[in-house]
Amino acid sequence: MKKFIETLKNCWKIEDLRQRLLITLLFTAIYRFGSFVVLPGINPAALQNLQQQTAGGLMSLLDMFSGGAFSNASIFALGIMPYISASIVMQLLAVAVPYFQKRQREGESGRKKINWYTRILTVIILFFQAPAYLMNLKYQAGQALASGISWNAFMWPATIILAAGSMFILWLGERITDKGVGNGVSLIIMLGIIARFPQAFAQEFTSRLEAVSGGGIIMFIAELLILFAVICAAILLTQGTRKVPVQYAKRLVGNKQYGGARQYIPLKLFAANVMPIIFAQALMFIPLTFIRFQAEGASSIVQQLTDNRSLLYNVVYVILIIAFTYFYTAITLNPTQMAEDMKRNNGFIPGIKPGKPTADYIDTVMSRITLPGSLFIAFIAIMPALASLLDVQQGFAQFFGGTSLLILVGVVIDTLKQIESHLLMRHYDGLLNSGRTRSAGVSAY
Repeated sequence: MKKFIETLKNCWKIEDLRQRLLITLLFTAIYRFGSFVVLPGINPAALQNLQQQTAGGLMSLLDMFSGGAFSNASIFALGIMPYISASIVMQLLAVAVPYFQKRQREGESGRKKINWYTRILTVIILFFQAPAYLMNLKYQAGQALASGISWNAFMWPATIILAAGSMFILWLGERITDKGVGNGVSLIIMLGIIARFPQAFAQEFTSRLEAVSGGGIIMFIAELLILFAVICAAILLTQGTRKVPVQYAKRLVGNKQYGGARQYIPLKLFAANVMPIIFAQALMFIPLTFIRFQAEGASSIVQQLTDNRSLLYNVVYVILIIAFTYFYTAITLNPTQMAEDMKRNNGFIPGIKPGKPTADYIDTVMSRITLPGSLFIAFIAIMPALASLLDVQQGFAQFFGGTSLLILVGVVIDTLKQIESHLLMRHYDGLLNSGRTRSAGVSAY
């Protein structure tokens, strides 16, 4: 505790770091304040149905990522997720479309051009999502609109306000990245997630106290221990494995005739990090756009696909995560390029010829180690559904795994790493006893 307090004092002593921390706090406070600013013309006291709708299922995830702005009918109701969706689409285009592949290879100028296309696509997505949100708001809380205002007249100005609110959040995130500490967009998502934790914790604790069996406190303590174990697993996932010994790699492909000094090849066990979960989660939100927001009008299959506790949802979710793990690993790790780099630097794998045999060998190893990694990611992702089987409250169960927990852990580690780099550059001790945090290399998108 003494070391932690001393570290905080050191952070305050460094003028540049102090300014960055204050700017980060200011912009995040603006974001949180905007989450409670209700759309003009909406009576916040008449939003009970909307808040009840977002208490469970996929709607609860949307509300969590927006920091409660979705259920508050706030000007920030759509949050940063449209930008995340646009970023995912642009990443896929950068792999499949030659034009975007060329832009990606152009360095900083190409990156700026791709970012510009991402913003344009974000605006397009917003002008589809905003009317859909308003139609849902009309169905759930039609009486919330002030008297004398028709929904037809309200729709267009509200759409513009919602789109402008999301773009303003994006601007805040970029300013945090440039002038503050950490990745701004990731921090905004993390704030939305962590803002729900105190309420979810209190609800779960209260429900366990009211348990008739009398073992509620024991169950609550057991839940906290499980949550701690899952957090440790999430840290392992976000940290990844930096390099794989050649000897271990040979075991994976069935060749036990290895020898010589201990050598490594640059492979990571969790090369895709949390991206497969984010990709899969984005696809699982699609069924929400095909139902008419009232359960009576949707088929049973669609209803199951919008319930993150149903068997069908989780089976499809796991399949998508495994598929996206292989896909994202394939586009981020190029065995041919790795083999060429090793040959250019006079590197080699004992017993494997340089060139194409090395590329095939690395590809085989990567395929073998990707499967257990994808299964581990999928298990973390469905932990909230497994927690719900133990009668854990829906809000609290979301912190047992899935995208929310992985983003939370990854962003915290990445932010601490940046703060520590400022301390170490000025010859102060780091945030941990070792004086170094391990690089997570993880952001929310």
